[in-house]
Amino acid sequence: MRPNARRTTLADIAQAAGVSVATVSKVVNGRGDVAPHTRTRVQELLHQHHYLAPVFRHTEAVESPTIEVQFQGGLKSYVAETLEGIIDTAAESGVSVVVSKASRAPHWARDLVSAGRRAVIAVTSVYTAAHLDELARSGLPLVVLDPLHLPDSRVNSVGATNFAGGLAATQHLLSLGHRRVAYLGGPTMAVCNQARMHGYRAAMEAGGAQVPDAYVRPGEFTYEAGVSGGAVLLGLQDPPTAIFAGNDEIAVGVVEAARVRGLRIPEDLSVVGFDDTSLARMASPPLTTVRQPLREMGGAALRTALRLANGEKAESHHIELATELVVRASTAPPREGTPARR
Repeated sequence: MRPNARRTTLADIAQAAGVSVATVSKVVNGRGDVAPHTRTRVQELLHQHHYLAPVFRHTEAVESPTIEVQFQGGLKSYVAETLEGIIDTAAESGVSVVVSKASRAPHWARDLVSAGRRAVIAVTSVYTAAHLDELARSGLPLVVLDPLHLPDSRVNSVGATNFAGGLAATQHLLSLGHRRVAYLGGPTMAVCNQARMHGYRAAMEAGGAQVPDAYVRPGEFTYEAGVSGGAVLLGLQDPPTAIFAGNDEIAVGVVEAARVRGLRIPEDLSVVGFDDTSLARMASPPLTTVRQPLREMGGAALRTALRLANGEKAESHHIELATELVVRASTAPPREGTPARR
């Protein structure tokens, strides 16, 4: 701009684009409720006129959309590693990310739009029909990462092959010679838990191994649930020689329950987890577990959210990434006899 030249205003851009000043303001501030062709036209004019916002350059607001990432509960290893994938991919894509705990305050979605958010990624967060309606009214697209419940048809999601993971974990234990294998999982209605449990049951049935009712226990995806549930399983008249846990936190809790009873891992009890978080690698002994590609899942969620925010269609309504069994030191062939019980 020349020293004495008049600064281009929003009104100048609006007149040239044939839209309202309010519409131009929405584009400058990264709002999502602008038609894609209108947004493109306004952005072109902003560049042509070298428009500068009063506080920061318009290119920072227009070209660096902000994605809201919400999660519920504590910032556990699973969430932290998923967030790493989201944040790394955002940095590569020139996208800003704001991480928060899920809020259900009145007009929360409208407040996100007012704050310049362009899409929402939900990690371990539950959205009701009412929440989805508010998001739809606000124009904010939603991507759910590893949904706990079957997502609404309006929701895009990213997950992993939980059934195949449960199948692989149980087949590994059966291949070592275990026949008394139990499943200690998460909430009954959680979609991922159901898929892992069905994979476990399918492997047991294919291997001709019996599954007593007491060998399948739902719970929570927490260390405490692993300690308490593991104690119940190990206290059975015919306790399992191996336990497949619904996640790594449960598995570490099972290891503690075994330690309290004087059992050694894996000599007296084999344990398999799910997720392959840092907990699995730091456990003693290191856990055999099913690897969910958590960082890759986070990256896929970010790319999907960005496509939707730009008015494009997602590549798929549901993206499912492959799981992989990682064998470490917590599994071994069963020893003769049943585990000692105190």
